[in-house]
Amino acid sequence: MDKLTQLLQQQPTVLADGAMGTRLFDLGLQFGAAPEMWNLEHPQRVQEVHESYLQAGAKILLTNTFGANRFRLALHNLQPRVRELNLAAAAIARSAVEARAPDALVAGDIGPSGGILAPLGDMEYTDAVAGFAEQAAALVEGGVDVIWIETLSALEEMQSAIEGVRQVAPDMPIIATMTFDTHGRTMMGVTPEQAASALPGMGAMAIGGNCGNGPDEILAVIEKMRGVAPQAVLVAKANAGIPRWEAGRSLYGAGPDDMAEYALGVAGAGARIIGACCGSTAEHLKAMAVALQEKEPMARGR
Repeated sequence: MDKLTQLLQQQPTVLADGAMGTRLFDLGLQFGAAPEMWNLEHPQRVQEVHESYLQAGAKILLTNTFGANRFRLALHNLQPRVRELNLAAAAIARSAVEARAPDALVAGDIGPSGGILAPLGDMEYTDAVAGFAEQAAALVEGGVDVIWIETLSALEEMQSAIEGVRQVAPDMPIIATMTFDTHGRTMMGVTPEQAASALPGMGAMAIGGNCGNGPDEILAVIEKMRGVAPQAVLVAKANAGIPRWEAGRSLYGAGPDDMAEYALGVAGAGARIIGACCGSTAEHLKAMAVALQEKEPMARGR
């Protein structure tokens, strides 16, 4: 049995981590720079973020590899360093787990390519598969426990990402989340119901929504997904509110109490894996952990 299944069997809800990118900006990352380079240049700062989430109660850490595929790294002329950056990220996350929470899992984070697949765009499906397989191979070599594919907007790209993972790791558990930030749909028009119907058949063990326009949006996503896939393991990872641009940076309005309320809401709607995305901190995660821990004894007592 894989570690993710074991974790889900042990507890009704599993807390995933919070933001990485916005936390690195707080620690000095410059706008326009590649966050993944900090895996080599400032590994201690990346590990500091990981450890703060583990101390807050997270049981799943996402590696600092959201943009560490050949397509996104090419924007910084770093595409030859895919393996190096992903290996370093996996090692940092593993080190944090060993130091703070040996029972936590390391999830290899795979974000979107940034392109659009043909015929709507100019990226060929086979090229997308190869790029995702390259990143997944390095994450698996680095020893991750699960692959987490997130923030995608097209089912075709999700299929290519999952196929890429399966080429290099046929039995690796996969979590797949999309972003429904365009009037209840993804940017490419996918509804939560369509995603919930398609993703399990592609090979995802857990499915859901992440990022977007804050907790209310993710709550609606979970409710809609549960309506068409009541047996699916659902995942919620909301931004800490709707971002606003101020003084050259994005600021998020949801505080720890707001995110605790969100955690209870999505848990009640059926989410099993619950975390936070952009704008969140360890304080948000701690409030979420406390709220979920207080809820579970009440649920057992009914």
